[in-house]
Amino acid sequence: MARIGILVVAYNAEATLRSVLQRIPPDIMAKVEEIFVFDDASGDQTFQVGVEYQQRMAEDKLRIFRNPVNLMYGGNQRRGYQYAIERGLDIVVLLHGDGQYAPEVMQELLTPLETGQADMVMGSRMMIPGAALRGNMPLYKYLGNKVLTWLENTLAGTRLSEFHSGYRAYSVHALRSIPLEQLTTNWHFDTQIILEFLKRGYRIREVPIPTYYGDEICHVNGIPYALNCIRETFAFALLHRWRTHAALPLASRPKK
Repeated sequence: MARIGILVVAYNAEATLRSVLQRIPPDIMAKVEEIFVFDDASGDQTFQVGVEYQQRMAEDKLRIFRNPVNLMYGGNQRRGYQYAIERGLDIVVLLHGDGQYAPEVMQELLTPLETGQADMVMGSRMMIPGAALRGNMPLYKYLGNKVLTWLENTLAGTRLSEFHSGYRAYSVHALRSIPLEQLTTNWHFDTQIILEFLKRGYRIREVPIPTYYGDEICHVNGIPYALNCIRETFAFALLHRWRTHAALPLASRPKK
């Protein structure tokens, strides 16, 4: 049976963290080995909320950590994945502490990994037409997501419905081969890690997830984020896609 962990990345999530933890389904709670919350040096009471919940529920599977300095979104994920590797887990699920992603559908992400059909599973808000807008995704974010994903697919040669979901599950065996320490600490970490999986030929699956936009504060600066994603994907295409294609004998190249 796979050893499963849930990484909860949290920053200024005092109002939502307790609810996110409570919403993890009982059947998931029963089979996971550990839930580890990494509070990224929040300026509010996120860490205290986590500790109080752990003590009140007497939940021995729950661990609450606080980074002494802010590692940023990518840096916090890096620390969490390194922890999963150190713990010898088989699968790790990334869950956000702000409540934007539904813990209730976590099994949908786990199944392809548990059955050996994928090395990475991404929850997509774009697989069901119109669902993202019905979930109150702002129109400018919806359009930006669609355009940026189209461009990244074009460059990377992929057909993902969404590059920019933060709800994911990974094979820890695959994560061990990724140079996590070389990846950014910034928001485009999520794009970089997709590209690292593609470089190694790992299997990526998508599953539909519900969209929820509430009162959470978005810390992403959209234009620099988009430019970073495009730059990283262009570099991937240049070094790992187009160069490989150019090196093939003409008879081996795919026909158009």
